[in-house]
Amino acid sequence: MIQSKLGPVEASFAAIIWDNEPLSSAELVRLCQEKLNWKKSTTFTVLRRLCQRGLFRNEGGTVTSLVSREDFAARQSREFVDEAFGGSLPKFLAAFTRRGALSEEDVAQLQRLIDEHRG
Repeated sequence: MIQSKLGPVEASFAAIIWDNEPLSSAELVRLCQEKLNWKKSTTFTVLRRLCQRGLFRNEGGTVTSLVSREDFAARQSREFVDEAFGGSLPKFLAAFTRRGALSEEDVAQLQRLIDEHRG
């Protein structure tokens, strides 16, 4: 099962892969050096860990994702709603809307989502 929690450093690393895939492991090392100031060994350690968790694959020196950024975010969202609101989307939305009124555009977008996923 894929673990849907990433620390801030892992999230930055994952974003590099998602933004540039497919990419060679050498290119990943270069990008991590440039963006995260990592050494090669750090890049490969974190890559191996996230590959073991089922998020990415490193085959033949090419790094790709096994889970899209969107699917990963969906899993994180579902887990949050499950943990914080007992799986109740209405309770989540009620808590979210306590910050203030929804705009007409927010309401329209939510209604479209409801209509698309009804049933």
